Amino acid sequence: MTNVNEVPPELLIVNLAEKLKEEDSIQAPEWSFYVKMGSHSHRPPQNKEWWYERCASLLRKIYIHGPVGLSDLERMYGGKKRVKFAKPHQRNAGQSAIRKPLHQLESAGYVEKKATKGRTITGKGMSLIDKTSDIILKDIAKTDNRLSKYI
Repeated sequence: MTNVNEVPPELLIVNLAEKLKEEDSIQAPEWSFYVKMGSHSHRPPQNKEWWYERCASLLRKIYIHGPVGLSDLERMYGGKKRVKFAKPHQRNAGQSAIRKPLHQLESAGYVEKKATKGRTITGKGMSLIDKTSDIILKDIAKTDNRLSKYI
């Protein structure tokens, strides 16, 4: 079975976002079109479907690094901010753009919260990611004949 480390992350996140868009429990809130991702960013995201891509990216990060807490994810999604003429300083991402998608992923059954450890991926979330990565790897193998022997 294919796992998340064998496929390019960009393809996995885009395909997972398409599948998560079909879920009823995952919906972009109305404020998501106007909010910045943190103090390090200058503008709101230009992609209108960024909420689903954030949910897919969170699923992937929890799959790889889990169990992780909110502060760990803030650091992962943070970035550099210029402060006048000094070197850029690290800033954490905004909590709301991480916490709200996590709540939606929990209500969909893909992520669960452990008491003191943080959030981990459930069996349902793991199977969704594994099946999606398997489909992506088969599509890549169809276009590249050198990879067809590995499937």
